[in-house]
Amino acid sequence: MNPRLSDMATGWSRRELLRRAGGGCGMLALASLLRDESSCAAARVSDRTLNPLAPQASHFPAKAKRVIWIFINGGPSQVDTWDYKPALAKYDGKSIREFDPEFQDTTGFFKNQVGGVMKSPFKFSPRGECGKMVSEIFPLLGEHVDKMAFIHSGFAESNNHSPALFMINTGFPRMGFPCVGSWVTYGLGSENQNLPGFVVMSDPKGRGLPKGHAANWGAAFLPGVYQGTHLQPKGPPIDNLIRPAEMRDQHQRAQLDFIKSLNEDYHSQHAAEAELAARIESFELAYRMQTAAPEAIDLNAEPQYIQELYGLDDSRCAHFAKQCLVARRLVERGVRFVQIYSGGMENQRSWDGHIDIQGNHSQFAGETDRPVAALLSDLQQRGLLDETLVIWGGEFGRLPIAQTGEKPGRDHNPHCFTAWLAGGGVQGGMSYGESDELGYRATVDRVHVNDFHATILHLLGIDHEKLTYKYNGRRFRLTDVAGSVIQDITGCRTR
Repeated sequence: MNPRLSDMATGWSRRELLRRAGGGCGMLALASLLRDESSCAAARVSDRTLNPLAPQASHFPAKAKRVIWIFINGGPSQVDTWDYKPALAKYDGKSIREFDPEFQDTTGFFKNQVGGVMKSPFKFSPRGECGKMVSEIFPLLGEHVDKMAFIHSGFAESNNHSPALFMINTGFPRMGFPCVGSWVTYGLGSENQNLPGFVVMSDPKGRGLPKGHAANWGAAFLPGVYQGTHLQPKGPPIDNLIRPAEMRDQHQRAQLDFIKSLNEDYHSQHAAEAELAARIESFELAYRMQTAAPEAIDLNAEPQYIQELYGLDDSRCAHFAKQCLVARRLVERGVRFVQIYSGGMENQRSWDGHIDIQGNHSQFAGETDRPVAALLSDLQQRGLLDETLVIWGGEFGRLPIAQTGEKPGRDHNPHCFTAWLAGGGVQGGMSYGESDELGYRATVDRVHVNDFHATILHLLGIDHEKLTYKYNGRRFRLTDVAGSVIQDITGCRTR
């Protein structure tokens, strides 16, 4: 006979009855708790589905609330800007193989143009209380070195622009992954529901987009609402921002409400399709932007002294000055992430100084020095710098040797680059890491791009190991499976 049936036939003792019933009550209680937890989780997901850009809590208290990234497109020369190397003058003209027998031409494109060690054509002098040695091409930015934390030991994985741009923007040297700005807005949302959470500005002087174009600010497999909104450098900043004259506000509102009702009806039956929620929100955001965006980018509302501070009255830098001032107005209004590209395509149209490094870097530094210095001053005087992280840097550095020609330049160098961070809780007036005496390789406290990204996220209150998104059966993150926070810069322990 079945033992359980035998027990039932003979009857249970009181102790046996309580034991068995108690276990069942416990299971009922557990089921109820799990159901409540599931309902709460579903509610949280539902709230975010209804508004993907709603502000989200950080993992721990943040030092920075928003980011402005001055992207130095083309690869700035670290040894001609912020990483002073007196040994370049000492060994000027000598073969680098005397100092590094394992030296390899990084691109392979200019093997017949490899020259000797080349001293910087620019003079360096100590600036600020910290005494940072700064190139003469940054007379105004040099005044702010006590606000900056310099990274002198960055290194990249590619010596070509496109994969290097993807790497510094997305953490991977190939397209198809979300960029930093998309990850940040996905993780934190936006403080202004009438403007995009992530805005990008590119070169307005007809020099083109950076290589890789919009993939540098794309959301990839994240919902499309987190991709960067590119403000066009010519003509209307955003297409179709102004509605047709014949359409009144009530007519447009009725049209959007009708479309929204159809989409929501479909979405109620296909809740797993997150892309539809992003599409619904994009329609609503576009509608709200018709009022908010023109006001946010209207520089005529700024007093004359502010316009002059940025350099709107200087034809050399007016184009970049406008973008820096727009960036300040955007973060002031709660936009989470702004990225501004200095320079367009490769070679002399950007900081890609293969030819005439002196003329190239003098030109682009002249376009950016005053506007970026003004941005730091303006943010500080408005009380915004402490909560705004400003980043300066490009996709890689440049070699300490000459690329020979009529006017010598410098070739790509993925083995070493310099970047700096300011505001947003960073420890100013400090330098982290070192390169060798010629600035060819990062040698001390080397900083991989994953470490750079982990540090940016940490300042924003985000644990880079916890900010993930499941795609194709795997949980992805900005820092992939690596990355360590640079604690000397953040001034706090990792969490």
